[in-house]
Amino acid sequence: MFPQDCGPFARYNSRKIRLQKESPIQTSSLPIANPGSRRIASIDIVRGLAMVVMAIDHTRDFICNIPFEPEDINHTWAFYFLVRWVTHFCAPAFFLLAGVGAYLYGRRHTAGELQTFLVTRGVWLVILEFTIIGFAWTFHPGWGMFGVICCLGLSMILLAALVRLPRWVVMAVALIVIAAHDLFDGLKPASFRSMQWLLVMLHSRGGAHLGGWTVFVLFPLIPWCAVTLLGFSIGSVFEKNAAAARRILLYAGVGSLLLFGLLRATNLYGNPIAGVAKSTPGEWHMMPTASQTAILFLDVEKYPPSLQYLLMTLGGIFILLAIADAKIWSGFARILEVYGRVPLFFYILHLYAIHLAAGLLGYLTHQPVRWLFHGGFFLNYPPDGQPYGHGLAVVCGTWFAIVVLLYFPCAWFARVKKNHPNSLLRFL
Repeated sequence: MFPQDCGPFARYNSRKIRLQKESPIQTSSLPIANPGSRRIASIDIVRGLAMVVMAIDHTRDFICNIPFEPEDINHTWAFYFLVRWVTHFCAPAFFLLAGVGAYLYGRRHTAGELQTFLVTRGVWLVILEFTIIGFAWTFHPGWGMFGVICCLGLSMILLAALVRLPRWVVMAVALIVIAAHDLFDGLKPASFRSMQWLLVMLHSRGGAHLGGWTVFVLFPLIPWCAVTLLGFSIGSVFEKNAAAARRILLYAGVGSLLLFGLLRATNLYGNPIAGVAKSTPGEWHMMPTASQTAILFLDVEKYPPSLQYLLMTLGGIFILLAIADAKIWSGFARILEVYGRVPLFFYILHLYAIHLAAGLLGYLTHQPVRWLFHGGFFLNYPPDGQPYGHGLAVVCGTWFAIVVLLYFPCAWFARVKKNHPNSLLRFL
């Protein structure tokens, strides 16, 4: 008898065989990314779609010349608004699927290993936000903010503290926070005096001042972390057979959208009023034109994400997860899957590519470019009196070109990660 057939080795091998048999990635009939792969294709497809769509908003940030925001109900038009609105689904997809991915990772590892992975990856994401990613936005060394990557990292760290709880408890916490956090929208950070930074980081948006350090908070932790907890708590859906999983996801998606429609139409609850909302008009009401009325109906608060915003976006994401493997768009889905398998790698590359493309476009069209390399639109402005930027046609063309070009390094890196599944590359 070999040593590994007895004692702790036998228990280890028995557990390993059991996990392999019970692995949701291997037993689920949801689409598998590749034969022998542990990845579920529908998750990668939806995540890839979110990455690609996200890039158009960042391209608009850097090179668009329209002097008002797409949500400006008095000046915007349908296409301009939709270019912005469609990107609202991206961040909720990142946070939800991060939770689902954590659940699936935990099915192949012990709770301790899952906690270690989540904390390690969470800290790594926070570090990236204030180094490589912050530099990509501004080309200013040492700059960073509490953006989507930082908040995602902190959400993973918080999730690590809860993974040993029953999943129904995690789901209850997630649903209560998502449903009730709007009750605190009226709180003013200034009223908390020396602790205002804590409210900003947890629930609000703006500058958080701690001692002599000031950081801009775009993604407050509490509502976004709740989306990650929700993803973790519904991870078992992806263990079911394909028909059952699709049915659950469709019911959840349609139910979320119906509830969003009810709350939005009645202004009953779930979106800040006009005096509290940061970037939207708040309540919905009839407008002079049908286009304006529809825009206002869809224009719900993202900073922080209101209940109506999360119902609208998560409802759509649930439906996309249910139909991601539909044969009608299988070819396009296979392309999206590549981006979804290396999301952080794509995220970093696309920021540098867009920032450099903005500089190149400015140079070729004889527009000011120096300001782009000394803070960009976060920390600087084009020189007074000098026109800068381009219309939506150029924005969309630049976005498309960058997404196509980045497919090739993403496909290469996805192959490298697949061939080295246990290396440090798994953190990218």
